[in-house]
Amino acid sequence: MNRLQDLGESAAPQTADDRLTVRVRSIVYQAQDIHSYELVDPAGGELPRFTPGSHVDLYFRDGRVRQYSLCGDPRDTLRYLIAVQREPAGRGGSQAIFDKVHVGRLLSISRPRNHFPVAAGAANHLLLAGGIGITPLLAMARHFASQGTAFALHYFVRTRERAAFAAELARLSSHGTVQLHVDDEPAASPATPAGLLAAAPPASHVYYCGPPGFMKAVAAASESWPRERVHWEYFKAPDTPAPAAAADGPDAISVGFRVRLASSGQEFDIPEDKSIVEVLREHGVDIPTSCESGLCATCKTRYLAGTPVHRDYVLDEQERLEYLLPCCSRSASECLVLDL
Repeated sequence: MNRLQDLGESAAPQTADDRLTVRVRSIVYQAQDIHSYELVDPAGGELPRFTPGSHVDLYFRDGRVRQYSLCGDPRDTLRYLIAVQREPAGRGGSQAIFDKVHVGRLLSISRPRNHFPVAAGAANHLLLAGGIGITPLLAMARHFASQGTAFALHYFVRTRERAAFAAELARLSSHGTVQLHVDDEPAASPATPAGLLAAAPPASHVYYCGPPGFMKAVAAASESWPRERVHWEYFKAPDTPAPAAAADGPDAISVGFRVRLASSGQEFDIPEDKSIVEVLREHGVDIPTSCESGLCATCKTRYLAGTPVHRDYVLDEQERLEYLLPCCSRSASECLVLDL
């Protein structure tokens, strides 16, 4: 397993569990408390391709995993670009990156994964970004610009000093609508998510990402839109839990249930106040986790029997027929059998 020294620095090549070793080629100040990091193959080769909306996992030496959206051009296979916002009150990941990652550093990351893809074949796309939520939407805008697809990107920030990727956004404005909305620069007719959604061309798809308050506002404004035309990605868990969705649709959720491991037949009781991940960890069964809030799919696990109650924000309906996130899923059946 590749580990990060301090954050980390084990120079081992890609391992069997599909991790990549990359070198930090450059670090750029993008905005107040936001740096971008250019990651390349240490040998100068190509990196695995990614699609707009993708992210990579960054592995820390202490076992932590953090997700960062790829915000570069999806056509560029020679580098990845991520951006990190310093969060002094966060869980320590961003602070460690700011303090310990320097040019030349080797990092261990996953291959790109995408839980926030763009809709194929749509004629118009409305991108709404709040703060650091610009990162996945920037890659989408680059993609739409390269394809000649109509798009509008609206970027909401508290102050102009916090607006990242100003040069890139200026270049993209020649391919689509790109507008910056600054809270402390009141406009005569300030834009709102509701107003932008109401003015969107018919059959548009909307994509949004940002802090909890921003996400709540866009979710409320898009409630009347067809579900298949609304796409989002959370960076932080919202105040209200994700709606429970059981595989066979019952409303009742088992307060306590059992989990059986298919490989050993071991069974464990999951009480109301603990997650599946927590109970398994107590018994020496370690599942990789990051957010433990149903946001990232790091703990994505196949189930073989039972009726999971999904409380995540990332799995689509097809994935939920085979997988659950044990950091947040419950059960509508007495027992869930996991492919572990």
